[in-house]
Amino acid sequence: MPAIQLLPDLLISQIAAGEVIERPASALKELLENSLDAGATDITVQLENGGIKLLRIRDNGKGIAKDELKLALMRHATSKIASLDDLQSVASMGFRGEALASMAAVAQLTLSSRTHVDTHGWKVEAIDGQLSEPEPTNQALGTTVEIRELYFNTPARRKFLKTEATEFAYCEEAFKRVALSRPEVAFSLQHNGKIIWQLAAGQEAIKRVAAVLGDAFGQAAVEVSRNATSLSLQGLAALPAYSRANRDAQYFFVNGRFVRDKVASHALRQAYQDILHHQRHPAFVLFLDIPPEQVDVNVHPAKSEVRFRESQGIHQFIFHSVQQALAIPAQTANQTPQQSATFVPMQQNMSLGIAQSNAAYRVGETYSEKGKNVFDEGNYGTATVLNIASTESKQASPFAHHDQTIPPLGFALAQLSGIYILAQNQHGLIVVDMHAAHERIVYEKLKSSLDAEKISTQPLLIPVSFYADTLDVATAEAEHAALHQLGFDIAPLSPTTLAVRAMPALLKQSEAENAAREVLNELRDFGASRVLTERRNELLGTLACHAAVRANRILSVTEMNALLREMENTERSGQCNHGRPTWFQVTLKELDKMFMRGQ
Repeated sequence: MPAIQLLPDLLISQIAAGEVIERPASALKELLENSLDAGATDITVQLENGGIKLLRIRDNGKGIAKDELKLALMRHATSKIASLDDLQSVASMGFRGEALASMAAVAQLTLSSRTHVDTHGWKVEAIDGQLSEPEPTNQALGTTVEIRELYFNTPARRKFLKTEATEFAYCEEAFKRVALSRPEVAFSLQHNGKIIWQLAAGQEAIKRVAAVLGDAFGQAAVEVSRNATSLSLQGLAALPAYSRANRDAQYFFVNGRFVRDKVASHALRQAYQDILHHQRHPAFVLFLDIPPEQVDVNVHPAKSEVRFRESQGIHQFIFHSVQQALAIPAQTANQTPQQSATFVPMQQNMSLGIAQSNAAYRVGETYSEKGKNVFDEGNYGTATVLNIASTESKQASPFAHHDQTIPPLGFALAQLSGIYILAQNQHGLIVVDMHAAHERIVYEKLKSSLDAEKISTQPLLIPVSFYADTLDVATAEAEHAALHQLGFDIAPLSPTTLAVRAMPALLKQSEAENAAREVLNELRDFGASRVLTERRNELLGTLACHAAVRANRILSVTEMNALLREMENTERSGQCNHGRPTWFQVTLKELDKMFMRGQ
């Protein structure tokens, strides 16, 4: 067996490079962070062949003194920490002192810099870990790092690099992450001589997000803004309609550092759990600010993971902040955005963008009795439904009086195919899936009632009896308290028969048997404790689906308007319990384009 011996310094650096510099994008990230730590306000990136052949970064930061240039390329040399106390409260982006040394070990590296006290710049070169002496160079104030032929001296590593296009995609993503985190800094990115990104300095946070992720994200996002003691969460969370099949639009930053954290990811999934469809993924740009001593960033060599000292508290803070932001009802989600450098709500593409106060709409008195919800009481009309207009169109047009405030979801015009409600608002046509919309309304009311332990129960004049197996009968007897908490009174009539004597007032009597079976199945399979906690939302969602108005149910204009008003005052009314959209806006401009008006 060979004797134990010390490894050569170059080999040590090459081993470290495998952990820190996985690909050109890893080097780009480290260098961008160094530029930010140096106080740069203008950063230029130039790439060739996806960063494999050339990666050059210029910044206008404070620069590196001549006597420190060689030291900067040595392992564990840094100006950012000096003691264990510093490590436990890191406030800078970099701190390990490994990145530049790792790059110098596996690439041809040139480091040029000039401080404000120098009359000209100085540079050093590194090839195979060997450093040259500093020599004069033409360098503006700041630093330039040039890396050529990454992994040229470690072929085993280089063969694992992907195609030029793939490596550039990784580099571009690393660039976007850093650019999102610092809207006050100017960034530019060139690839093979072509300018790909040009981001101006001093942009408002929202404008930087829109510039990087596109206007569609900005238009479909709501503001997240919450402060609690030493914590702050700011940013934008996209509505479920903007969800993605992958996680390519998820940006979470801790103290300005992009990270992928299991605690934060789980909290965000929970915040979207009952408004996101199936396996879709939410989109967001969120910034968590936390005292440095409460988070450990020294978990991974690439600093892409963190560990919170109070992870449960952080989880709840993120969850409630985002859930609250996504719960804004339609009537309050459409305020005109303020022009500010902080994150503010943006007009939503699927909400109406009507700038208005939160005053009560007079339409609530015009189309239904004041204080009375016609729709929820099951007072469904019997008017004949036409594809173009309702038979109730003889009523005065809701737009006849121009001084009347137009609510966000407008006024009902008709039903379409017994499925959709057509309404007109200030911007054009609203199309509502009436079952999905009513399902969300009932679901939110059931949740609120259960949370307050005040589910309104409706005794049935004639109990609804149904056949049940022995397990169902036993469950009804054993879980009587849980059933009562859920608003049900279910009692056995015989060894094989159960009777529903009372049920939640929000549900329809015609669905008594189905609703009772759903509740009994949940209690039998999972027990009262789990049903009332972790499986609560699934059960309430199922009950709401049973209670919601069905397709081909004919509604009067009064009832349709009542539904629209309920939607405007219901949290998360833009999606049903399964994450599907409940309504869409078609603007007059879009309609004009369809019919080529004005062309």
